[in-house]
Order: sequence, then C-alpha cells, then structure tokens
Amino acid sequence: MDENKSGKRVTEQVEKLFAFIKQSPTCYQAVENVGRELEASGYRQLEEKVEWELKPGGKYYVTRNGSSLIAFRLPAKELKGFRMIASHSDSPCFKVKENADMPAENAYVRLNVEKYGGMILSTWLDRPLSVAGRIALAGNGGVRNVMIDKDLLLIPNVAIHMNRDMNKGVEYNVQTDMLPLFTGEHGEKTFLDLIAAQTGVGTEDILGTDLFLYNREEGRVFGADGEFACAPRLDDLACVYASLQAMLHGMPEEYANVTAVFDNEEVGSTTKQGAASTFLQDVLVRISEALGMTGSGYRRLLAGSFMISADNAHAVHPNHPEKADPTNRPYLNQGIVIKYHGGQKYTTDAVSAAYIKEICRQAGVPWQTYANRSDIAGGSTLGNLSAALVPVAAADIGLAQLAMHSAYETIGTKDMDYMVRAMECFFGAPCI
Repeated sequence: MDENKSGKRVTEQVEKLFAFIKQSPTCYQAVENVGRELEASGYRQLEEKVEWELKPGGKYYVTRNGSSLIAFRLPAKELKGFRMIASHSDSPCFKVKENADMPAENAYVRLNVEKYGGMILSTWLDRPLSVAGRIALAGNGGVRNVMIDKDLLLIPNVAIHMNRDMNKGVEYNVQTDMLPLFTGEHGEKTFLDLIAAQTGVGTEDILGTDLFLYNREEGRVFGADGEFACAPRLDDLACVYASLQAMLHGMPEEYANVTAVFDNEEVGSTTKQGAASTFLQDVLVRISEALGMTGSGYRRLLAGSFMISADNAHAVHPNHPEKADPTNRPYLNQGIVIKYHGGQKYTTDAVSAAYIKEICRQAGVPWQTYANRSDIAGGSTLGNLSAALVPVAAADIGLAQLAMHSAYETIGTKDMDYMVRAMECFFGAPCI
C-alpha cells in the first residue's frame, strides 16, 4: 500500500474510532451505535420473539438486552458455513447503586457506587466523569438509553499532606475512597431527579436503572510521530469498531459473515447476553432453520466455520518489561497479536493460528504473538466460552495495549488499521 495512502487511512481509522468511543460510554450506547451504522448500510433489525424470514444475500442484525448484538450477512450462493468475529461491549467501570445519594458533612452529596469488572482504581481519581446507561419506565414507557453529556462527577484524591505515605502505595476501599462527588448538601436536585430531567420524564416514572460512571476525557493521539493513541474503553471498543468496519465492507461469497458483540465479558460472561449464553447459538440455529436446513445441516455448517475472538492483548510495558513472557513479547505498532494459552483461556491452536497468519499475509499486515508468563495468571475472554456451545475452529487475537483496565488506555495507531484490514480480509473484502 502507498505510504501516503496508508498514513491517511491510519489517521482516518483512529479519528473514527475516537468518535465511536465518545458516543459509546456504556454497552447500551455501543450497541445502539453499532445498530445505527448497520441500518445506514442496509441491515434490517430482527426480533427474537418473531419468526425470521431470511433471503440469500440479506443483511440482518438482532440485539439482546440492548447490550449485546449479532449481525450477519448471508451469501447469495449456497451457505457453506459461518465466518464469525466476537468482541465485547462492556468495560471495567463503576455501577451506580440504587438509592445512590449519600450526604456527607452537611456540605456534600456523593453517589454510592460499586465496581464493575477488574479496574485499576487509582486511574479513576481526579478525572471528569459523568453517567450513562439506561432506565426502565412505568407503564408503556419502556426502556430508554441515557447519556449525560457534561462533566458531572469527580472522585477526589486525598491530599498528600494528609497521607504522607501516598507514594508508597495505597490500597483503595471502594465503599469509602471511590465515591464520586455529585453536588452540595443543599443542591436542589437528587441524582434521580437529574436523570429524569435528562430524559424528559417524571422522577416517579423511573422504576429501574442500569447506570454507570464513564470517563469524559476524549481520545488523543500522542508521540513524536503521532504513533500512539489513548482513549477510554479501548478494551474492547477498538475491536468492536474494527469488526463493525469489516462487517460494513465485507462481501461474503460462500460463508455468512457474523459479528457478535457480547456484554458482560468483564464480569464472566455468564448472563443471558454474555458469550457464555445461548445467544450466538440461538442466532445460528435460526439462520439455518430459516434457510430450510435440518439439525444435521446446521452441524455441517459449524464443521466448516471459523471464529475470531477479538479482545486486546498486553503489550510489553516500557517501564516493566520483566512482566512479559521471555519470548512472546508484543509491542505497539508491530501488528495484530495472536494470543496463546496452554490452559485454553485462549482458543488459538496450531491450525487456527496458521489460518490467522494466512489472513494477515493476504491483508498485508504484520502479526506478533502473546502468551502469559508461566508464573503469572492471565485473564480469560470470549472465544473459549462461545465455543462451548458453538464448537468451531477459533483463534484469539487483539491489539497490543498498555494499561489494560485503566480509565485511559493506550494502543498503537498503525495497529488499529492493521486490525481493520485483517478483519475486512477475513470477511471477504479486497485484502489490500
């Protein structure tokens, strides 16, 4: 690819990623935004509770819980299997509890919050924060997404003068140290009043809430040559964004393109909308049924299918290179990362790795490998959970990332483009 053309594409991908992240403070807005992009490209939304009428060459998507989404595009020819990419819509953050207002010292009101996922707590201190999520309304009001687009909250640090050992290490207690400052004791509005006003409903009409804090800081490019990108929620909205771009540009010939965006990966995926649920299995079965296939036909489709589990990987840390494996050491801007784990926390094996490397070769993008140090436990992700119900060949890949699960994370700008190009090639778009 021409160097100037490549540089322009990298810049465009990063800018579009930043815009997507800004509009997606929680899983609900992320799925809403993915659906909006799909519909603008001709995809039709289906509902799980009604019969599906599908046509060869058709483009469709379905959501579950408003926080997970599966989109698929059928080939015009006879269906031979599925090409799938799975990522997740959620990120570690704070969830707002019910009855959230907590007065303090007759001078402040804080919000009562709890952890969602494995967070680096200190990174949430002294940053502009706000609230987003959804509310459930009385009567026929249904469910509405909420995003308060202003600097609303902040979790203040304790001054070093009051804790002289601050820089020797602090253990944070979520119930006492991490409560965000909301307003003064004599503020006119309660937290629920503010949410009601934001959505144009009465406070008494709000019967349920799923609301989360989100980091208000926008994405930025930095580095001497603009080679790094930092933003909130890069894990895993960067992979959601890449899979969406591939879905919009892919042209399936014999295999259906499938993009799955699951919720609740950060808390184990064991929900009705998580990767460990039947959501993906349900959709694939219904596709085969709508196309007139038997149960045996569905299983034959799976035998010829492949899944990419897309979730970011740990880059070698510039200040702590000793934390990385001795021989599998991914770096920013050196290609997409193929992830391995002997205990099958990642699904990659020799055959699936070879397939991913061939896709990268066709797409003209580099790859690198990741494995945990053998004496450090790693996390799990989507692929092995999904494969338990949808047994297909699979590989785990991701972008090399610094400060995973921080409120503000870092990737390489070139890697974002590499991932999009590889996924587009996987889904049948021109590879270079």
